[in-house]
Amino acid sequence: MDRLFDSVLVRPPSASYEYCVSSNPDKNSIDIHLAKTQHQSYVSILRENNIKVLELPSYENYPDSVFMQDPAVLGLRRSIIGRFGEISRRGEDLKLVSELRELEMMKDSTLLHIESPGTLEGGDVMITDQKQLFVGQSSRTNSSGILQLQGLHPDMQVITVKIDLLHLLCGCSYLNQSTMIITPELVSPQNFPGLKYVKLNREDAYASDALYLGSWRVLIPSGFPNASKKLKEAGYTPVEVDVSEFHKGDGGVTCLCSPIYNIL
Repeated sequence: MDRLFDSVLVRPPSASYEYCVSSNPDKNSIDIHLAKTQHQSYVSILRENNIKVLELPSYENYPDSVFMQDPAVLGLRRSIIGRFGEISRRGEDLKLVSELRELEMMKDSTLLHIESPGTLEGGDVMITDQKQLFVGQSSRTNSSGILQLQGLHPDMQVITVKIDLLHLLCGCSYLNQSTMIITPELVSPQNFPGLKYVKLNREDAYASDALYLGSWRVLIPSGFPNASKKLKEAGYTPVEVDVSEFHKGDGGVTCLCSPIYNIL
């Protein structure tokens, strides 16, 4: 398989999800029941693409905890437990640590931590098969966190990308074979030397938060025909999933799972 992971962790939305941190003007119309149904569909698609999915319990005390990508960057050998830039989510990471220690699939992974004053959220980390970690310096991830990440992954090339987005993956995602999907109006391709691009227009930017499923299949949010067209032109098969209720919470396709990377 040509993807960078074969297993992911997910956490279904809790009843408190409607109180998540979000700048989306539609946040107040979040439908919890629909969100749970959409999450189940998302998980089904992952499993249909031969990805092992482990569902962790919902966290009622942490409305944003459905966005599993942010607390950590997980690997089979080494996992980095981040430190939230969003203060309301702090504590969620500690609960995850206790869960990771009970998981058989993580028994050989060393857990390392980002310490204060550093902050690092997984949504700011884009991993390639060239042993590169592109990290967004954002309101959620600071320079100290990035410097610590470099020290914890000395065998990887850590490259800082300064952004004005919530997270780096809001504007780009890695696919395969040195190719990424990107919205140039949000993130400059010049930050990623040597890579090739599937470029999206600003109105399709939400679809640049995409999850590569392997075998040239790419999971994107439904409702973006231009993004689907561009992926097809580049040789990919787009797989669509309705994540409208997570869009309202400022989340996208990659936000809903935490891959366990084979390369880390």
